Amino acid sequence: MRISFKKILPHLQVFVGFIILSLAYFSPVLQGKQILQSDIVHYEGMAKQQKTFKAETGQETYWTNSGFAGMPTYQLGAKYPHNYIKQLDLALRFLPRPADYLFLYFIGFYILLLSLKVDFKLAALGALAFGFSTYLIIIIGVGHNSKAHAIAYFPLVLSGIILTFRRKYILGFIITALALGLELVTNHYQMTYYLMLLVVVLGIAYLVDAYRKKVLPHYFKSVAILTVALIIAIGLNATGLLATQEYVKESTRGPSELTINADGSKKEAASSGLSKDYITEYSYGKLETFNLFIPRFMGGGMGEDVRKDSNLYDAYLSLGASPLQAKEEVKHAPMYWGDQPIVEAPAYVGAVIIFLFVFALFLVKGRLKWWLVGGTILSLLLSYGKNFGLLTDLFIDYIPLYNKFRAVSSIQVILELCIPILGIFGLVKLFNTFNNDEEKLKALKYAVAITAGVAVLFLTFKSVFFDFVGLRDQMFRQNYGLDFASALVEDRKTLFTNDTLRTLILVLLSAGTIFFFLKKKLNETKVIIVFAVLIVFDLVGVDRRYVNNDNFVSANKVEQPYQPNKADLQILKDTSHYRVFDLTSGGARASFFHNSLTGYHAAKLKRYNELFDFYISQNNINVLNMLNAKYIVVPDEQEGTAVFTNEDANGNAWFVSAVQSVASPDEEILALNTLDNKRTAITTNKAIEHAAYSVDSLASITVLEYKPNYIKYASKNLNDGFAVFSEMYYKEGWNAYVDGELKPVYKVNYALRGLQTPKGRAIIEFKFEPQVVKTGSTIALASSIVLMLLIIGGLFYEFRNRKKISE
Repeated sequence: MRISFKKILPHLQVFVGFIILSLAYFSPVLQGKQILQSDIVHYEGMAKQQKTFKAETGQETYWTNSGFAGMPTYQLGAKYPHNYIKQLDLALRFLPRPADYLFLYFIGFYILLLSLKVDFKLAALGALAFGFSTYLIIIIGVGHNSKAHAIAYFPLVLSGIILTFRRKYILGFIITALALGLELVTNHYQMTYYLMLLVVVLGIAYLVDAYRKKVLPHYFKSVAILTVALIIAIGLNATGLLATQEYVKESTRGPSELTINADGSKKEAASSGLSKDYITEYSYGKLETFNLFIPRFMGGGMGEDVRKDSNLYDAYLSLGASPLQAKEEVKHAPMYWGDQPIVEAPAYVGAVIIFLFVFALFLVKGRLKWWLVGGTILSLLLSYGKNFGLLTDLFIDYIPLYNKFRAVSSIQVILELCIPILGIFGLVKLFNTFNNDEEKLKALKYAVAITAGVAVLFLTFKSVFFDFVGLRDQMFRQNYGLDFASALVEDRKTLFTNDTLRTLILVLLSAGTIFFFLKKKLNETKVIIVFAVLIVFDLVGVDRRYVNNDNFVSANKVEQPYQPNKADLQILKDTSHYRVFDLTSGGARASFFHNSLTGYHAAKLKRYNELFDFYISQNNINVLNMLNAKYIVVPDEQEGTAVFTNEDANGNAWFVSAVQSVASPDEEILALNTLDNKRTAITTNKAIEHAAYSVDSLASITVLEYKPNYIKYASKNLNDGFAVFSEMYYKEGWNAYVDGELKPVYKVNYALRGLQTPKGRAIIEFKFEPQVVKTGSTIALASSIVLMLLIIGGLFYEFRNRKKISE
């Protein structure tokens, strides 16, 4: 089987071109700089302890004590044995971050269009439209790396599926298994779930088409092959998937044992997922749909740069700000006036690609059009969330797993994938001879009438249709006066007008390019070049407003995002083991330096989160004591921060005189308010209830060794006793050994560990030994071997068949 270099050369040129473009957009990486991402700053704080442990011991810890009093690291970048699909992922991301994600956007979409039999030049053009889509760049800017990572593999998964349905069974299977494995290794199950919804739409389109063409056996054969690929992909990621499945039950994403809220009100009926209010908190406004076409239709983001020639600049001056202060303030102007609580930037798909999408609607026929249009419409309607409650409630109540995810507006990643595909197929139809020029000209007229007509309508009647008033404008009026609020409105109108005019010009230039092609004034190559220039100008021009060279800093600042303040330095002098409750800073700053009661994570341990809501957030000293909060950091007017040493903290472990049982988790958590937790433990486990333990005056438990995944104590007590440990209870992994013998660990005080101890002296060891990691790693190894054998067998079969054909 010979491979022609001449056939490969164009693809190699495209490959190199994507590398150059990725590095050009994020050019500071060539100087050794790194992008400063807010979410990654928080991640570095939370992950500092486990990274330090790995660097010092060479071992991976699956538990960290750095945030929220302790939690598994499964969702904090844990590395697992035999995770060979991760090694493949790392090999594909050979460029420095974040250029690696942009390159994956490009190459994945390019392969997808090739699998749809699109010419390589148009495939490269489509890759530009997808890769530079504003939302995909914005999520990189703010540090949603796992989301960007997951989206980047969407096209590759679809490529494998489409090749399989095209009867390329072996190649389709290999790509699907590997791509799905890569998709799952990104560990962003919300994005993967949304991809699954699109695959369902695609599958329905192919099923209807197979039924009409009477090729149902081929359809079901393809589904069977894809099912095997899915099973293997799951096996490749078995450890991460099993660990996540185990952890989610104990996290805030799982159901609560409580029937009451912290304010005493009754909880909603028990649900296996998140509440509807939480799921739909970030719901896309219906009017915001036009952000896809006009970037600052709704003002852009919460911090737009409106420059010195703005009304807002003058408003700041009138409020007494200096010119320098006013100049800085207008760099982060609250221009967004939509319905969502926070918006960094608009989810702009591009005026040019939207125009091509509309153009394609009148030329493209068949299953391709309908699964792309179906996916686009479904994702748009679901992104409305509470603003389209009929569909959203249906999905929350009846579609499996949909209620596990929040921020429904992010499902628009599906339309951001579908729209460029159909847009490129508009050009495919333009260039082929299956449609006559009259049909193409008619499609062009319709596309111009719709897209340019919308832009002209908004330009003409903007003050009639919209008031440009945002949700926070009432607060601005109260705090800064009516003139300030009016200046905001006027600047929003200016942004609206400028970007609408920009969109109109881009639409007319795009339409003119197609018109000149139909009039034989331009050839295919020139049309592609013109559209490449228009798309890059359109999207990169908007992208650079939000993610540019200013986002990059020295590598040291990213790797060491926090510097110790006076309070940190004072606390760090204490080399014992304790927790810190920092009331001066949010996020994961305290976690970077200490074992903290605060942190930053989307899925905290549920019991700890409930403790926080009921007591810690209220500074309840009784609960802080049992969590061994030895140091409390508070604001100080002179020093910035001050340290309060809590001498009443219970310490790492202590013997109690009694273990009392209650009937329900509600009673257990409520009892903590007044419980004398130094002498009494409370539980819902009647089996360990004991009215009176004898604790002699010399009884003690001291820490001998303290690591994230291992704690060793020396116990001394004249009598059998019961000890409470100021560590979070987590039954799936933490094992207790007393003098080397495995003993049961009990949940006490709603969230802590309890242990029955023998009289005399004893060595107590807690080891985090998650069985799920051992089981998952074995499955991952077996799946890797099976996949490798199938790939070798498939390639041999393909080679032998081609050889027979050539002979």
